[in-house]
Amino acid sequence: MSGKERSGPLAATADLFEGRPWVLTPTRETDTEVLNLALELVALCRAVPVVMDADAHDRAVALVSHTPQLISSMVAARLEDADDTAVRLCGQGIRDVTRIAASDPRMWVEILSANPGPVADVLAGVAADLDETVRALRSLQSSDESKRQDGAEGIEDVLRRGNAGRVRVPGKHGTAPAAYEVVAVLISDQPGELARIFADTGRAGVNIEDVRIEHATGQQAGLVQLMVEPTAAPLLSAALRERGWSIRQ
Repeated sequence: MSGKERSGPLAATADLFEGRPWVLTPTRETDTEVLNLALELVALCRAVPVVMDADAHDRAVALVSHTPQLISSMVAARLEDADDTAVRLCGQGIRDVTRIAASDPRMWVEILSANPGPVADVLAGVAADLDETVRALRSLQSSDESKRQDGAEGIEDVLRRGNAGRVRVPGKHGTAPAAYEVVAVLISDQPGELARIFADTGRAGVNIEDVRIEHATGQQAGLVQLMVEPTAAPLLSAALRERGWSIRQ
């Protein structure tokens, strides 16, 4: 379970599989020596072996890999003929959702052709949610207060279920997801600025759990979002201010 949205030899990297799940699906007929050889290969690539039933694997990857790829592509496809003014409003949310839409279509046709049924099943569930959400949104347009209330409840339901699903996504090192505090720092688009902010964070004795960069539209600057333990956030904010960084709420 690894890869990038770019393909070809120039996109190759020696650590592609490091720390990533590598699923093996032996059957009763699989020779033990063959399975051991496969496990050796996984170890040489520094991946994490996961043994699963083949059908369970197909359903799992349909849910967590193949369907997200298609949905990302579908959202990105809405942008193809969008007005330039609308596209210029793109923020980090749309960048996150559409990142994997840059993947090679030919490669994904091959992948999806090997697992069409389970992917179609997951998409059917997503389609049912979409139908309910569309109906809820239409209800919000109604002049009937009762229908508007039903629509609001429908929207809230899908958002809450999204919250519940999101917290099940494994966090750092595959552990349970943790709630981090975001320290947002304004940073100029200049060489060495990221290295400097990381170094200043290290001098403050704070570990960065995750990091995101949100680029400002039409400016040579952006926001670096440093995810840290909640107890460390005030310390880091104060330390970075002392070193001249501009902290954003």
